[in-house]
Amino acid sequence: HPDKNKDPGAEDKFIQISKAYEILSNEEKRANFDRYGDAGESQGFSQQQHRQFHRFHDGFYFDESFFHFPFNSERRDTSDEKYLLHFSHYINEIMPDSFKKPYLIKITSDWCFSCIHIEPVWKEVAQELEALGAGIGVVHAGYERRLAHHLGAHSTPTLLGLINGKITFFHNAVVRENLRQFVENLLPGNLVEKITDKNYIRFLSDWRKDNKPHVLLFDHMPVVPLLYKLTAFAYRDYLSFGYVYVGLRGTEELSSQYNINVYTPTMMIFKEHIDRPADVVQAREMKKQLIDDFLSQNKFLMVARLTSQRLFQELCPVKKSHRQRKHCVVLFTGEGEKFAEAYEAFLTFAVANTKDTLKFVHVYSDRQPEFADALLIDEEKYHGKSAVVILERRNNAGKIAYKALEEAWQGSKEDSFILLDLLDQLRTDPGLLSAETVVADLNDELAPMFLIRWFYSTLDYISDCWDSLFHSNWREMMPLLSLLFSALFILFGTVIVQAFSDSSDTRDAAPSGKEETATKTEKNDASFSKESNSRIPKKGFVEVTELTDINYTSNLVRLRPGHMNVVLILSNSTKTPLLQKFALEVYTFTGSSSLHFSFLSLDKHREWLEYLLEFAQDAAPIPNQYDKHFLERDYTGYVLALNGHKKYFCLFKPHRSGDEGGTLGSCEDYDALQHAEARGKSSCSPGSRSIKNKLHKLSFWMERLLEGSLQRFYIPSWPALD
Repeated sequence: HPDKNKDPGAEDKFIQISKAYEILSNEEKRANFDRYGDAGESQGFSQQQHRQFHRFHDGFYFDESFFHFPFNSERRDTSDEKYLLHFSHYINEIMPDSFKKPYLIKITSDWCFSCIHIEPVWKEVAQELEALGAGIGVVHAGYERRLAHHLGAHSTPTLLGLINGKITFFHNAVVRENLRQFVENLLPGNLVEKITDKNYIRFLSDWRKDNKPHVLLFDHMPVVPLLYKLTAFAYRDYLSFGYVYVGLRGTEELSSQYNINVYTPTMMIFKEHIDRPADVVQAREMKKQLIDDFLSQNKFLMVARLTSQRLFQELCPVKKSHRQRKHCVVLFTGEGEKFAEAYEAFLTFAVANTKDTLKFVHVYSDRQPEFADALLIDEEKYHGKSAVVILERRNNAGKIAYKALEEAWQGSKEDSFILLDLLDQLRTDPGLLSAETVVADLNDELAPMFLIRWFYSTLDYISDCWDSLFHSNWREMMPLLSLLFSALFILFGTVIVQAFSDSSDTRDAAPSGKEETATKTEKNDASFSKESNSRIPKKGFVEVTELTDINYTSNLVRLRPGHMNVVLILSNSTKTPLLQKFALEVYTFTGSSSLHFSFLSLDKHREWLEYLLEFAQDAAPIPNQYDKHFLERDYTGYVLALNGHKKYFCLFKPHRSGDEGGTLGSCEDYDALQHAEARGKSSCSPGSRSIKNKLHKLSFWMERLLEGSLQRFYIPSWPALD
């Protein structure tokens, strides 16, 4: 364009391109140019005519040919007019129709020279594919920006395929062979089965399993024609398709049995009888219209089985007027050889009495129990037998008028005469169907299992992601990449923060002052206190385990952060009463998952306990181990709350009778109490109170423990429990 290119020859090239496109897009001008070297116009491409400009503004020149530039909306290529798509048309019509046929869509715009370049190939392929049964669409990005953005097209020209509501972009060179192959690759790979002498009996016999007629196409082409694949996709819900390559070795028996002319394409439809086709069509050139007319008349079996509500609505439609009454004759039967004779008799009757106003179908009663129970009132009469019901659907809500044969269907001649007589009466007396009922929707017997559907959906999603990874532009990939990097940032950030947090916790030493200790512990154990606020017992008992050298590491040393082990100190003689009282006092706290309960035998582990208690003396003089009262100290009833991760403990000392509050924490002078007990001046001796009374008001101490208000005694490391 002269405005974009300052080259002196740009104006001439611009006009030449415009003229060339005008000739190529017009069949008459193109033919004249091929014959005579001229488009047949009075004006040519002489340099003098190129200079016939009218000047507007500064430096912008154009002549009459500018108004005929092909990108102008008034002179847009008429071949694309019938394919133009609008957003509402695409959503309401094209998208649903893509489940019946694939669409090849071109996104174009004005001032797009690449669009001009692919135009001849596009026009040829569009006409060819449309004749075969594919859909064609054109989106003008300048006028349908919303639709172009919805399709994911950010540049022109863009070619894409649409099938089953899924969009696939074309990324190869725009030539006829590539476009045909692209449309063919959109189709599922299992639409047409290759049939030979070895598998044709199995293929035709599958009508019982999939409840569909089977179609065989005999042709001398080694590959399945695209026309046949597109047809198989359009009718895949009704018919199963097979292809026989008559030039292949191993199809002679098949061709001779059905008397096939190997030089003429032949299409056969097989229904309940596989030894002879139900319908045949032969033509030297199989056209789409011929195939559609042939298949649309043979979409169902002679006596199709009702396997879904959709099939029931198609075979037995709701009457629209008295002249359009359609009745269904339904055989309720079962599976197996027991019901085979009755079914064959019904099939013979259906073949002999087929009419436009009558449809013969059958139902497996055990697979559609609600439908059978609604129409067969007297279940005892028909139990284990076949039954015939004539019905007419009155509305889409499930209302049905019907009449059942009085006796079970045995398939005898008498049964056939009775049914034939009823059908003759029905022709003149529609009121014969006197009974009415409302039936629920039929079960979809052939629907795939949930796991299978989920598996295929997952495969489609992975395939889409893989395709998008290699072919989508960066604008489409930015949301996915942003989400991915955000997730990685959060993940690694959490790991790094946790690593630094663990290392700082390991370096923490025991605080020197009580105030500093209280402040830090409140912050460190905030989560522990919050979790413990709502504690509802989850069991009807208290689980208390003995702390031994076997479980010492798991129950204390490597206890999870935020968890505490509440340990009761007892001896062999006080074990039973203390455990009973301990369970009563701590029962209301068992709902907290961060609390664990254990007991420690004083007879076995006195040294371990006294080592811990040395850290709870608050700088008081440490007693001499040769003190005569050293071995007489009674630690039964002591309770220690041990935090294995933080390496600290809280201490509960037994209740003393003269002190109403008891010793709820370790804030009292531990040494004074210890020496008083040793000298016998304390009232805690066994003779002055019962053993159980030692744990009096332990529950109040537990409350303060969970509040975080108790003093904590830190130790450098946990001693070994020998």
